[in-house]
Amino acid sequence: MTIISHLLATTLGVRAFGLHGRDAVLAYAFGVAVDIDHLIKAPYYLRAVGMRNEKGYYWRSSLQEPVAFLWIIPLCLYLGTAVPAFFFAVHLCMDYAVRYEKMPWYPYTLTVTRGSLTSLPDAAKEITLATVLACSNLFLFWNHR
Repeated sequence: MTIISHLLATTLGVRAFGLHGRDAVLAYAFGVAVDIDHLIKAPYYLRAVGMRNEKGYYWRSSLQEPVAFLWIIPLCLYLGTAVPAFFFAVHLCMDYAVRYEKMPWYPYTLTVTRGSLTSLPDAAKEITLATVLACSNLFLFWNHR
């Protein structure tokens, strides 16, 4: 999914749970900012592909795979909050709904999966989810002033 959908989902969660301060920062860090690995991988993409749009290029790192729960859960225990695990799980669910390759246990195994709902076009999933999330955010905004 795109950063727009991740922002909308995280904003909805922050509003719905009434998060503020540290918990809101953690929500955005684990719901959106985990995509920072794309910046890390950008030089490799440019070297391999150039400036063209290459569908299927593996942009992800273990920072965006379920294996990351191995450090996120201990972090949650240390911080005394489930916010990082919850928002990271939402981020993963959204990413695993699209068809590009994922490696759930990288670097421990090179097993590859294509996600769920592979018969539906990714653009349709993205547009539908973004629309639902935007409408939900507007609903909460108008009803919680």
